[in-house]
Amino acid sequence: MTAVETRLGELYAELPSGERAIVRVVLDDYPFAALGSLRSLAERAGVSPPTASRLVSRLGFGSFAEFQAAVRAGAREQDRSRLREFVSQSPDTHQAAETLRSGLDGALAAVTEAVLASAAERLAKAGRVWGIGGPLSELAAEYLIRQLAGLRPGAHRVPDTPSARARTLLDLGAADLVVAYDFRRYAADTTRFVRAARERGAQLVLITDAWESPLADQAEILIRLPHEAAGPIAPLTHQVAITELLLVATSSRLDSLTRLADLDALTHALQPSGSS
Repeated sequence: MTAVETRLGELYAELPSGERAIVRVVLDDYPFAALGSLRSLAERAGVSPPTASRLVSRLGFGSFAEFQAAVRAGAREQDRSRLREFVSQSPDTHQAAETLRSGLDGALAAVTEAVLASAAERLAKAGRVWGIGGPLSELAAEYLIRQLAGLRPGAHRVPDTPSARARTLLDLGAADLVVAYDFRRYAADTTRFVRAARERGAQLVLITDAWESPLADQAEILIRLPHEAAGPIAPLTHQVAITELLLVATSSRLDSLTRLADLDALTHALQPSGSS
């Protein structure tokens, strides 16, 4: 990570919403988003050029051109560093395991007892629960819904096509809970569905990253994984671990023994003869 990216991450939580929008655009398409004009960057973030100028000043640069020079220099050094690492180092399995373990610890620590309890309470009491994710995080959403369906009725995946999503939205209301997984690069179709669901009164539990999804201001419950937890390939392990936490906390609020026994019996009854 370059010095500019690091500084943006350090400042992010303290920034006003307009400057946060600029940071998200820059980091989502780094370094290219920072190398156009100040006006084009502001337009991509949906803010005014003076807002972009204030962020540049807050970062300690005297001008936008100076900011861009730092971005270019950092990107060049990062490329050289990656090349040196590729040429000189062999894979280190132990180091990779330690990195994954450290990231997992950071992800789990990001969920406080209060946040976990509040999210589990909503998962247990909502009329229906709807899971949605992006290109990779949809696997975590699928896992949540499959497990939750064994614990309580009314657990559903948000369908994939616009027409099916529209039919789902028709019946959504205040008793519904949407659990959205949204990580860089943030999925526009997830944003559209969740905003429409919120307009119809649905509740939202959002699981996102350090930079925060554009949906962060919509969530009643926000679970924000630290940047370090993402790692170089944003492992799915961390998202699944958070999902496991939510499921365990939710199961303690439900009396699901009879339902789980019925599920096992039905599963056995539907298996072909001779299968195990």
